[in-house]
Amino acid sequence: MDRALQLAALGRCGASPNPMVGAVIVDAEGKLAGEGYHAAFGGPHAEIVALADAGERAHGGTIYVTLEPCSHHGKTPPCVDAILAAGLRRVVVALAEPTRQAGGGSERLRAEGVEIHEGPGAERARTLNRRWLHWVRYHRPWVTLKAAVSLDGRVATREGHSKWITGEGARERALELREEHDAILVGVETILADDPRLTRRLGLNPVSGWRRIVLDSKLRTPTDAVVVAKQPELTLIYHTVEATGEDRRRLREAGVELVELRAGDDGRVDIEAALDHLGRREVAALLVEGGPTVHGSFNDADLIDEVVLFIAPFVIGGGGLPAVAGRGIATLEAAQRLAFEDIDRHGEDLEIRAVRREEADVHGAD
Repeated sequence: MDRALQLAALGRCGASPNPMVGAVIVDAEGKLAGEGYHAAFGGPHAEIVALADAGERAHGGTIYVTLEPCSHHGKTPPCVDAILAAGLRRVVVALAEPTRQAGGGSERLRAEGVEIHEGPGAERARTLNRRWLHWVRYHRPWVTLKAAVSLDGRVATREGHSKWITGEGARERALELREEHDAILVGVETILADDPRLTRRLGLNPVSGWRRIVLDSKLRTPTDAVVVAKQPELTLIYHTVEATGEDRRRLREAGVELVELRAGDDGRVDIEAALDHLGRREVAALLVEGGPTVHGSFNDADLIDEVVLFIAPFVIGGGGLPAVAGRGIATLEAAQRLAFEDIDRHGEDLEIRAVRREEADVHGAD
């Protein structure tokens, strides 16, 4: 099961919005026969890859799999059918399938005389797949807030300079985060100030369903912005009723997708409505790159599940832009508590990662 979990983690850039799953098969004599993992959404599941690797040696053997084999026909046929056809005698499962649609695999295998064991590696499997489990439970994407900041938490100088706060290593790691998520979200102020590409460009994720999300209540995004001028079909802009018909027509003709949502108390696009819509669009993991106003909106709505900060070793000082704006909290008791999970170093910069405390408690964080 340790090996199966190692394999599962190899799907971190590609499996979503499916879970990361690994499988290991040993033959009837207990010797390694085959292994595999779910590499890409829509591709073969871990069990199918492992069975193909094992071939006839799977007959009479055992499969160790990090998630209960599916029993429904989705993008691929049921894994239960393949396990039965291969003649495996025992299945060891780390984590039970939490969805009704795909569940029931263990019951069916047991009914067919296959020996089932559940539980080994469950905590690690839950931690590995907490973004997916969050989406399954709440029907909203897991929200990762990412920012590059100075030691005093600033993302830009008093004159708006922000390129580059961190060095090349930290920026490379930040691009890896995009490969792990299904979509990236920024506000229109970031579009107007920086004109970012918001693309995946490391080639780590084989899935083509990447989305660029812009919160733009009044549709101020210009048609010559990169997110509109280049591959507009990847861009989804949320706006409110405040947007004019002329601006809707202008951007729709440019090829981007426009979705009108209700406004929040601040008159901007309601964050909860946006997350509900993205959840229905199979966005299981959302990377929020800001800027400060958007970060503040997510914080004020208590909708941040994970924070990744890349911290550069210098101070910007007065007048610099904070990483998180918004209404803020009145008392420390009202703060959303996170649990530190990891600290890493990229050249001179630090990467600090923290997750929502209840998610850390449920899913076995250190």
